[in-house]
Amino acid sequence: MPRGKVRVLIVDDSASVRQILLTILSEDPEIEVMATASDPFVAAKRLEKELPDVIILDLEMPRMDGLTFLRKIMAQHPIPVIICSSLTEEGSNVMFEAFEAGAVDIVPKPKIDTRQALLECSTRLREAVKSAARARVRPRAERRAIEKKLTADAIIPPPVQGKVRPTTERIVCIGASTGGTEALNDVLEMLPPHCPPLLIVQHMPAGFTAAFARRLDGVCQIRVKEAQDGEPVLPGWAYIAPGARHMLLQRIGLRYQIAIKDGPPVSRHRPSVDVLFRSAAQHAGANALGVIMTGMGDDGARGMLEMKKLGAATRAQDEDSSVVFGMPKEAIAHGGVEKIVSLHQIPREIMLWYQAGHPAVAG
Repeated sequence: MPRGKVRVLIVDDSASVRQILLTILSEDPEIEVMATASDPFVAAKRLEKELPDVIILDLEMPRMDGLTFLRKIMAQHPIPVIICSSLTEEGSNVMFEAFEAGAVDIVPKPKIDTRQALLECSTRLREAVKSAARARVRPRAERRAIEKKLTADAIIPPPVQGKVRPTTERIVCIGASTGGTEALNDVLEMLPPHCPPLLIVQHMPAGFTAAFARRLDGVCQIRVKEAQDGEPVLPGWAYIAPGARHMLLQRIGLRYQIAIKDGPPVSRHRPSVDVLFRSAAQHAGANALGVIMTGMGDDGARGMLEMKKLGAATRAQDEDSSVVFGMPKEAIAHGGVEKIVSLHQIPREIMLWYQAGHPAVAG
């Protein structure tokens, strides 16, 4: 993290968007807009003179598209890049190409149709910039080749000791933010088809989680989908919380199902990891495993402690393998983490824990 203000370069072909972004960021005393550029060529000339801490980059621009420019940045001098795009779900495959090329986050273009919409977009953008400034970015060539502040009380009441009904079904709940899209890809690709069910909160805006789930489903042995309200939770499946809505685990008899709820942001996020983890503590207890991964902030720290207190196993991604060590660090500081592991140990940890409760499951 820079010692002074986070210095930002905005690259977008729209003068009005550049002005909106400039205004939003300039209102935060911890952020300074170093410059704005109308296209990557103008930006490249600026980068010859000085380097920002963070670049905000549009994807659809004349002369050179943002994805090409991103790849050049990451190959020549890696800088944390946030994609700020108005692309819809239909175009979001490009967004995941951007993540693979090295982008650390994505934020939608600011909406100014209502005061509340502008407020939420502004808060999200400023948090993304500060988070990106903490990110560890590396040239893409170094990437490992993969083998085949409301609390949760606003959404769900606190779990009560001794109120968890017995069940033998085991379930995994995962929370991630900055750097999580690629980290989750790494983890899910390594899981076998006979893995436990996984409920996943990845901080993402509305409209992108369905495409994210489809992308993962296409490369993983397990099935991956965007979660739907009321659907049963099944082994061999991973369920991604839909953007801008909370996901909770519920119990119907001895079986689990998913609940999708609206509500205010919790720990500044919607979906919130704290909400998912609290619901797991309440309805699964010792039959749950909580995993907190790369991301800025403290979302999930309180919920993970609640899981641990009700007998759940808990794991946190280590600092060396995290793009941003904020969320795991906070969970550790709150006392909710049993074990700290590297990113590439997480799939093994999940399966060892699952097999301990299901001896018949092959390794």
